[in-house]
Amino acid sequence: MSNNLPDQSDGGILQKVALGIERAMEHCIKKYSGLVWTIAKRYVRDHSSAEDVVQETFVELWKSAKRYDPAIATESTFIGMLARRRAIDYARKESRRPQLDPLPDAELLTQLTTEPPSVAYSAGEDVREVIKQLPEDTQQIFFFHFEQGMTHPEIADKTGLPLGTIKTRLRRGLIEARNKLQHLGAGEPSTSYMS
Repeated sequence: MSNNLPDQSDGGILQKVALGIERAMEHCIKKYSGLVWTIAKRYVRDHSSAEDVVQETFVELWKSAKRYDPAIATESTFIGMLARRRAIDYARKESRRPQLDPLPDAELLTQLTTEPPSVAYSAGEDVREVIKQLPEDTQQIFFFHFEQGMTHPEIADKTGLPLGTIKTRLRRGLIEARNKLQHLGAGEPSTSYMS
């Protein structure tokens, strides 16, 4: 083979990837894609999500190949641990996302709605106005949590605030928003996320 990679045994490929040798990453993917795919499927059942995990694993591997130390582990062990960590992180992140029911068709939605559209729009506007009245740091936490889908630890990492502070501000903000909405007469908001 004249592809700058004479030795493709377990050892040496990651060092070549770290050095940026041409086609080293291609050979790494060919050799270890089965291993990474098997690990991804063990933790992530959805085929599309497993593909994402495999891709993310090889991207991270390309970036961190220089951290590989053959004195500590074989390449397959290093890659397997990296793939496992990626798959677990992905599965945890997915499990934290709220499971949303699909929206009904527009025709069915208009049949199910008992209030005129202006009332539903008004309630949504009330929520937006109430959130704007919360302290700016609480609004930021709301944005990260509800709009970006970030977890409490992720928000703490992003803002530099202690985890307990994030949880307290989020809870207090929800209670304050609920109280203001009730005071406005917007009706009882859903308690599923405000309790």
